[in-house]
This record gives sequence, C-alpha cells and structure tokens, in this order.
Amino acid sequence: MRLPPGAARLLVPPTHRFVTALQQRRSAARTPEQLENKTNGKLQRQICEVVLDHFEKQYTAELGDTWATVRDVLTYPLCWQYAILLNKFSPSPELENTLRVKGYYPAFQGPLPYLPSSLKCYIRRLPGKFPAQKHQAGKLKEYYLLNAASLLPVLALEVKDGEDVLDLCAAPGGKSVAILQCASPGHFHCNEYDDLRSRWLKQTIESFIPGAIIDLMTVSKLDGRKIGDLKPELYDKVLVDAPCSNDRSWLFSSDIQQATLRLIQRNELSALQIQLLRSAIKALRPGGLLVYSTCTLSKAENSDVINLILNTYSNVMPVDLSEMAKAVSQEFTFLSGTQQHELMVLPEKGKTWGPMYVAKLKKT
Repeated sequence: MRLPPGAARLLVPPTHRFVTALQQRRSAARTPEQLENKTNGKLQRQICEVVLDHFEKQYTAELGDTWATVRDVLTYPLCWQYAILLNKFSPSPELENTLRVKGYYPAFQGPLPYLPSSLKCYIRRLPGKFPAQKHQAGKLKEYYLLNAASLLPVLALEVKDGEDVLDLCAAPGGKSVAILQCASPGHFHCNEYDDLRSRWLKQTIESFIPGAIIDLMTVSKLDGRKIGDLKPELYDKVLVDAPCSNDRSWLFSSDIQQATLRLIQRNELSALQIQLLRSAIKALRPGGLLVYSTCTLSKAENSDVINLILNTYSNVMPVDLSEMAKAVSQEFTFLSGTQQHELMVLPEKGKTWGPMYVAKLKKT
C-alpha cells in the first residue's frame, strides 16, 4: 500500500521549531564523551517528525509530564547506554577485566527472586556502545550488546534446568541467548514467523550457542498464532516478546511514507498480540508461567492486552513482579501506578534502558 502523491507531506506536522529547539538545548549540554562520539562519526540520526508528533499526542495523554523526560532520551541517541551480556559458552576473563577497567559493573546484583550466577551482564553509567563482534562461521562470540531492560522478561520467566521452554517470537535472538545463559532447558523451542527475522535469529543462535546444544533445540518458522493448537500444553515456560510499535526505532524512520503507514496500522497490533497470547496459553502446561513483553510505551499494546486476557481466562492468574522490580530499582526507572504483575521501564538520563513492558501470568 502506497499513499497518494503528496499525502505524506500533508501529514507532516509543523514541529520543526520544537525539534530544532530540542537539538539546540542538547548541543549545549553535551558531555565530553558525547562530543567524542560525534567527532568519531557517530552523528545523531534524523528524527521522523510524523512519528514524533503522533507520540507527542498519545504519550502526553497517557504519561503526562513523564513523557517529556522519556522523549528527551528517546530522541537523542548520543545519550543511550548499552549493556554487554557475556556468553558463558565462550568465556573470556580478559574481557571481564577490560570491562571493569572501562567502568562497567554487573547490572544485576540481587537480591532478585531469580538470578543464575551464569548470567553475567555488564553496564556503565556513561553513554556509548562497546564495539560489536562480527559473525564468524564456526566461532562463538564472547558477548551480545543489548538494552539491559531486555533481560527483565528473561529474569521474570525463571527458567530452570530440564524445563520445556518456548520463545514464541524469538528474533533477533537476544532473549533466547539470555535464556540459555540462565539454564539448560529440557527442550528449547525458538520460533520466528517472519522470513528475514528468522534468518537473523538463526545467525544469532549460531554466533552464540555451541552446535551440540543447537542440535537439541527446535528453531521453527511457524505462525505463532497457531502453535498453541499444534503443540497444546507442551511447555513449562513461554515467552511472548510480541511484535509491537518499537518506539526507539520508529522515531528514526527514514521513509516518511513507511512511517505513516506504520502509524495507520498501529491499531492492528493489539489484535495480533492477543492472538499470540491466546496461542501461548494453549501451549502452556497447567502450572506453567508465561511472560509477555514489548518495547513500546503504548497502553493499548501493554496493559490493555493483558487486562483483556485476565478478564477472558479464568485459568490464567497474574503473578507479582514487585519483588523483582524492587531488587533492580537502582538501575532501572519504572512507571508508577502499574499493577503488581506488570512493569514498565522508562528511559531517563543516566538510566536510558527501555521502554520495556513486562507482564507475568500463570496458567492454573
């Protein structure tokens, strides 16, 4: 679907003054590290004004004054922080020493309800990204770069050795890799329906997981909405890291027509997310745990979806996440007023993790 000629131009709001003022204010407040990043060629990407205007209206209504703080982080990549998840299958003491020298420290230090000693993730307060490792066939990478909030759904899932686990929407594979840092599932099923993302998932798994373990896994391209019917009550734990309106990436859409189309189709995402959750519930054994996550602030894709599920299923119960939230509150900022079974990580200066919504459910 393409918009008529000129239609995208008509949809561009007059927010030039707002964006220019925002960028000028930040230029005056850059740290030496940020200036160094810019000198090294890491220039700020262009903000998509169509998306920014849409978010401005929606999130001001949903988040109030909190949105201004979040917006200042999301629209300024030079302040973003990146976490480093170490790969236990390719250990490197030298790497850990290097990270500590550079000011990195463990992101999770307890007392969390679930924190395997084999899960090692390092962060630091300063912005900037550690150099990424290239994919090399037959050689495992030593670490995975990610948003530290992406590990909260994995910690909430509490995977234990021998359990059967389904990662329903697994690409690009960071959470699948993290699950395998935590435990050795009896059977681990990673699924990704989209063809391009499925190839991305397979490459990630090959880059981080030994072949002997991959041979014991299932990596599939099934329609996630149908897995529940195909594999009823087969799994102890299910992760639904659902397709969503990715706030960070959407703000920097380079194609205005594509961005406009995304915003038009945004209302359809919650229906897909509900279908995926229904499928996940069918695939879950009684007594099993389900974790739902997204990387959007949108209430329609987060709490509204979970509330509908809880109001529909008498055999699905919320599971309290407040203890986990309290244990990591020093490194993550959470939206206040959420229910005990859900978390919303809000990016702020010095703790730019998120957005990340997490909800935890149990099938009785």
